Amino acid sequence: MGSRSTSAMKPFGNIENDLETEPLTWRLVKVWLPVNVIFVGMLITSMFSLKYINVAMVTVLKNVTNVITALGEMYLFSTHHDSRVWAALFLMIISAISGGVTDLSFHAVGYAWQIANCFLTASYSLTLRRVMDTAKQVTKSGNLNEFSMVLLNNTLSLPLGILLIFVFNEVDYLSRTPLLSLPTFWCVMTISGVLGLAISFTSMWFLHQTGATTYSLVGSLNKIPLSIAGILLFKVPTSLENSTSILFGLLAGVFFARAKIRTRSQT
Repeated sequence: MGSRSTSAMKPFGNIENDLETEPLTWRLVKVWLPVNVIFVGMLITSMFSLKYINVAMVTVLKNVTNVITALGEMYLFSTHHDSRVWAALFLMIISAISGGVTDLSFHAVGYAWQIANCFLTASYSLTLRRVMDTAKQVTKSGNLNEFSMVLLNNTLSLPLGILLIFVFNEVDYLSRTPLLSLPTFWCVMTISGVLGLAISFTSMWFLHQTGATTYSLVGSLNKIPLSIAGILLFKVPTSLENSTSILFGLLAGVFFARAKIRTRSQT
């Protein structure tokens, strides 16, 4: 009976170990802070770009992130990409350019924010992958699990977020907006927070198991339903040329994913 109880509790024991967090030390904060600054910048530029650009075009322009990430992996991690991967990256660049040229709701400010977001998103993936290994060396246990990384990243985001509230002078808006008194608002914000936590945890785990380029390309697969939903839900004005360029960019992302999978299977 005792052995059965012990074996039955083993999965829970593993979960308990996975949920153990590293103590927050100044050395760990110094190592992780650059990643967190990039993370907050990535979120800010993403929100500002969506203010001016429709969802479908944002998803296509995000393909530029894959190109920057691939180049960064070559420089930082000496990663080799074969001709099929580079062909897919070239198609992504063509789709981004053609999408911008045929965009009926083109906004230069929004495109500038999105380009900045592409660089920050690529920097986040590359820097996070490197800092993961460095952070382990400054922990007491010599290890840093995904739950600790998520908790560390979100904890450090709080003071930066509060600082940005004052920088963008949103204190007055928060004191006057009626949204804070609506239960629906808090319900939506809670759901958004839970989903954000889930995204953070899965992103940390995925980057820990694979590389930055693979992380970036798999994320491109969800752009197909996202683009379609964005056009339909927000009734985005589009043309045949723009729709074709968007579809071309999404298919380039799928081609990129298949090329990377084949590359990994051959190594």
